[in-house]
Amino acid sequence: MNKPALYGGTPVREKKLFYGHQYLDEKDIAAVVDVLKSDYLTCGPKIAEAEEKLKAITGAKHACVVNSGTAALHIACQALGIGANDEVITTPITFAASANCVLYVGATPVFADIDEKTYNISPESIEERITEKTKAVIAVDFTGQAVDLKRIREICDRHHLYLIEDAAHSIGTLYDGVPVGNIADITTFSFHPVKTVTAGEGGAVMTNDPELAKKISLYRAHGITREEDLLERESEGGWYYEQVALGMNYRMTDIQAGLLVSQLDKLSQFKQRRSEIVKKYNAAFSGLEGVVVQEEIPQSDTCRHLYILRLDTEKLSCDRKEFFDAMNAENVCCNVHYIPVYFHPYYEKLGYKRGICPKAEALYASMMSLPLYYSMTDRDADDVIDSVKKLVAYFRK
Repeated sequence: MNKPALYGGTPVREKKLFYGHQYLDEKDIAAVVDVLKSDYLTCGPKIAEAEEKLKAITGAKHACVVNSGTAALHIACQALGIGANDEVITTPITFAASANCVLYVGATPVFADIDEKTYNISPESIEERITEKTKAVIAVDFTGQAVDLKRIREICDRHHLYLIEDAAHSIGTLYDGVPVGNIADITTFSFHPVKTVTAGEGGAVMTNDPELAKKISLYRAHGITREEDLLERESEGGWYYEQVALGMNYRMTDIQAGLLVSQLDKLSQFKQRRSEIVKKYNAAFSGLEGVVVQEEIPQSDTCRHLYILRLDTEKLSCDRKEFFDAMNAENVCCNVHYIPVYFHPYYEKLGYKRGICPKAEALYASMMSLPLYYSMTDRDADDVIDSVKKLVAYFRK
């Protein structure tokens, strides 16, 4: 048997392969340089261009780019009037920002369990968590796969709840043929470097509601406006502006927006390549005893951000940590997405206890994220597959 490198064997590859990496070409670099040579570094024409491009891609009527996906979530909660004494339901299998944004506005996050096959938030669990205090649901498109939007929308409508779609993973994904960004009351995107497209850092807030769009734009920039229909007093002149709400400085720079515009031009090719790698992984791992492949709902035409492999620890002689360490020793660097939000010490101090979402907790204990990004070669993907198969054969009971 081929011994794992962790125990003295030869690693599958010599050079480390990381779980995610941005792809930048000469057009991206030129786009940034063009902004640096222009008259504007922030709040310039590239902001509007990025927003128009996002609207064209998603079909949404309004877009507001911001400086991070976290800022986008915060503004979404602000715009919907979520506040003290409100509850917002979300998933624990997400980055902490999906719940932190609820705390930012003084409301309470409530965690619903996941579907154990798709790993997305369970509509049934959402409904079980609804109380008279519930005001919204933040549904996260985990790994890029759209949540069951039809069922969640129906639940929200029946209980008079707002729906925020945290689409940090899912730009380019379609649900029943409709682009993500054009379905929920508000959709948020992230443009962190490991995401499908990047602005270096950044995010966006999408909506079809013109009144929400005004609030979103206002909260992005200190709550300050020059718009005549939002002024509370008569303008004193061309310099005049008013602060009419308490907003934040969440503005994106033109430098970031220039990069984002260039990256969005490549979204379809990014999606295609990621899909090719996912198909390659699925073909290799489906039916492989000792591992479990994430399932997808037929309605989701997914632009995949993460590839999650789940270990069947009943059939393996190792736990997740040992398998994870062994993969790294093969020079295939994995990650884990995510530690359940309420496991974090900050949330424990708020009173959240383990055991409230048993399916999510079981997933966390048995999963890891394999490398997946646009510039991976077929050889890179084969090395990932060979490493997994090598370790499964070694650890299989």
